[in-house]
Amino acid sequence: MRFWVSVSLGLVLGAVVHAQSAGPAQTQSVHRRFNELTLAGLRPGRDKVGKAMQLYGKPDFRSPDNQSLSWNYEGTEEALILNLDLDKADIVQSVRATRVAAPSGVTWPRHGPIPVRATESGRGLAIGAPQLRVLQLYGEPDSRSPSTKDGRKLELLYYAFDWAGSDVPQVMEVLCTVEDDGKPGRVVEITLAAPSL
Repeated sequence: MRFWVSVSLGLVLGAVVHAQSAGPAQTQSVHRRFNELTLAGLRPGRDKVGKAMQLYGKPDFRSPDNQSLSWNYEGTEEALILNLDLDKADIVQSVRATRVAAPSGVTWPRHGPIPVRATESGRGLAIGAPQLRVLQLYGEPDSRSPSTKDGRKLELLYYAFDWAGSDVPQVMEVLCTVEDDGKPGRVVEITLAAPSL
């Protein structure tokens, strides 16, 4: 009888130890998160405006206080707006890449074809990617909320990277179209910022 009690107790203890050792690993893989350092080849909080000009040339628009700059790339069916916000020391504070429908009848400055690097994050998230790609690269967002822009229904995915330390960009927002007729939502705007938005 003692033999069966010892065997049963051993099996129970073995199951508990196995569950405890498997639990954290499974939880860790489910809640795995990654932060982002760059968007359009620029690192908010670190890079100065000079690097943006080396990459993209002279900006098309400047705010009167010179703390907001943008480059416009017009394609045949869509356009890309790359916008930077700077602090007083000309350090990039936020980078925003936005895809919009090409304006009809409006002449925008042309910089040639839309540069691929202007549409991508450092981890490879690109404007036009399916929403699922965002989740594959960064995990579940800290929050999701409905949004609209230019009359379109969108979904905002918000990531806070304060857990990664103060020396990395702190916030990323990704706007995606809403799934429609079985077509997956797609990324139309990415914002990466050093401070909280």
